[in-house]
Amino acid sequence: MILSASRRTDLPAFYSDWLFHRLKEGTVLVRNPVNPAQVSQIALSPKTVDCIVFWTKDPAPMLSRLEEIRKMGYEFYFQFTLNPYGRDIECNLPEKSFLVKTFLRLSRAVGRERVVWRYDPVILTERMTPEWHFQAFRRLCDQIGPFTEECIFSFVDRYRKTDRRAPDLTRKISPEEMERVAAGFAKIALEHEITLKTCAESIDLSQFGIEHAHCIDRIRVERLTGCPLRVPLDRSRRPGCGCAQSLDIGAYDTCRHGCRYCYACAGGEAERKNSENHNPRSPLLTGSLKKTDRVTNRKMVSLKETQLTF
Repeated sequence: MILSASRRTDLPAFYSDWLFHRLKEGTVLVRNPVNPAQVSQIALSPKTVDCIVFWTKDPAPMLSRLEEIRKMGYEFYFQFTLNPYGRDIECNLPEKSFLVKTFLRLSRAVGRERVVWRYDPVILTERMTPEWHFQAFRRLCDQIGPFTEECIFSFVDRYRKTDRRAPDLTRKISPEEMERVAAGFAKIALEHEITLKTCAESIDLSQFGIEHAHCIDRIRVERLTGCPLRVPLDRSRRPGCGCAQSLDIGAYDTCRHGCRYCYACAGGEAERKNSENHNPRSPLLTGSLKKTDRVTNRKMVSLKETQLTF
């Protein structure tokens, strides 16, 4: 299986101790986000976990643990979101200069093929015009271009949570605006020898040399593990998503970055309560098992094609 850690929250930034203990102890409990009383117990082992995909905006807290995770036998790569927005939008993130340095440290430690850069989402306003993004994108390419192979971007999506919290950031972006941004980004990325892809976008931008991304990327995992995988596409994801099937071990409303465009965390009381109920030694990310919970053992197997055929 491929482990997603996690689309629902930033485990490396806030819960790296918990994640390390789960890998070391070899088990994790995950609540179903649609039916919280349904809990999956998942055995973790390098024999069944083919790769871990870390999603983060600040992996600094877990940099010292990467070598230990490697020694356990786990393969991994990072989806590292690094945007040009200030704290008026990404409210609780460290300074961007610190995050750029962290990006470089991570890439030097694990290799540029294990660090995918996400410029995500692209937000357009009267101030943040396409030209504003071109300058910001070029500046970041200049700084981190040699330390990654690939950049994935997408345009801001509208959700009920974000429409209530940040209506000024979530207006609908037209296809013409998308193409304009794509053309500018493609030119800059080409100059920096960065492969550019879009995440879960239905628009065809192939005229600019931009492919649809596979953020949970079977080909990348095969490259890192040196072994082909028999893994299907994840049909549970939204239209336009090309991700391979994975298992996410995070939980919504647990991230503390406070990004106003975020669909995974409403902030406020829910986030505060979940954070307070976090125990680094618990098999659950937040809270504890209840008498009404139904715990099911999910049998997970490796997806590696180890049997040679002739």
